[in-house]
Amino acid sequence: MEAVIAVLALLFVLFVVLGAYATVKAVGAAKRSADRYITQARRTVEDHTLKVKSFAQSGPAGEIAQLRLTLRTSMRATQDALEAGATEDQSLKESLTLFERLSAHGHELEGELRRLESEPDRGSLGRRLPELRERTHRITRSADSLRWAARDRARHFADDDLDSLSSQIDMETGALRHWTTTEQQSAPASASAASPPRPAATAEDAPAAGPARPAITPPGPRLTYPWQKKPRPESTT
Repeated sequence: MEAVIAVLALLFVLFVVLGAYATVKAVGAAKRSADRYITQARRTVEDHTLKVKSFAQSGPAGEIAQLRLTLRTSMRATQDALEAGATEDQSLKESLTLFERLSAHGHELEGELRRLESEPDRGSLGRRLPELRERTHRITRSADSLRWAARDRARHFADDDLDSLSSQIDMETGALRHWTTTEQQSAPASASAASPPRPAATAEDAPAAGPARPAITPPGPRLTYPWQKKPRPESTT
């Protein structure tokens, strides 16, 4: 009896532990999903705000907003492309490592551009613009290069796979249509086997002459059918 109670107590404790673990996992997954949604919503709001600023503000302030928007768009697109491709192509792991190093420079530039948006000295900001423009161009150019290289690689493998698949389909369709070639080859052989060559006729093999037959066979009695009416006799009066 004590053993049964101990087993039941152990099972109860095990169920409690498993329930607590499942609860923690569910709460963690829900928190990560909520954080991801909040982060994405915040990025969307910031992007729209930068678009409005780039069009509404003139001068250095508007160009700063445009540089931030260009930097964020390029870096995010490259990150999404590399992460999506790395799940199927392990060689992109090295590209992701390079992108992480590039992201450090991108975050540094993004922070500097954000601080300069509220810079009251427009003259100093205007003098900084060429250098900021050049840094943004270098970072986005490198990010775009990585992204397009990953896409070209994926397209190249897709084309190779399509070529291989097309070749296999051509071979399969040729095998499926092999019956036409077989019939064409077997038809002449069957005809020659069914009709052996006849020996040439000799004088000894000529048929004996029979009695002469009339040129036209005399007509026989006419056939009648049950549904035909009998001919009426002609009147003698």
